[in-house]
Amino acid sequence: MGGGVCGAIFRAAGPAEMQAACDRLAPIRTGEAVITPGFALPAKHVIHAAGPIYNRQRAAECERLLRSAYLHSLRLAALHKCESIAFPLISSGIYGYPKAEALQVAVSAIRDFLARAERDMDVYLVVFDEESIRISEEQFGEFTRFGH
Repeated sequence: MGGGVCGAIFRAAGPAEMQAACDRLAPIRTGEAVITPGFALPAKHVIHAAGPIYNRQRAAECERLLRSAYLHSLRLAALHKCESIAFPLISSGIYGYPKAEALQVAVSAIRDFLARAERDMDVYLVVFDEESIRISEEQFGEFTRFGH
């Protein structure tokens, strides 16, 4: 259990149950993902993706690993017949990935996956802070906001 989105998911799911499930699957490599039950969440599953810690000198490798984290997550969701999946901007918090670049990687990976998908899946990209919202609106136009 960490902070940010990860911590919120653990707290809402039931921290002890989620930690025990994750301990059985750990460790995972950067760019990979695993799936656990949703426990007390209103979701059947939680997909845990390991995004990269951003390093400007290794930006191409970071981009490859971030893209991989999204694609692994989407493949797991499809494998488990999920009808929808919601993502935060992976690695854009304490891992320091620049938000505009993280958004571009996320959207590109999601679009590429859906273009090749054998079945429909609703994919949501959830942004939490004003900077991410502003960047999203600049790049993709208006979208639905909840709260402030």
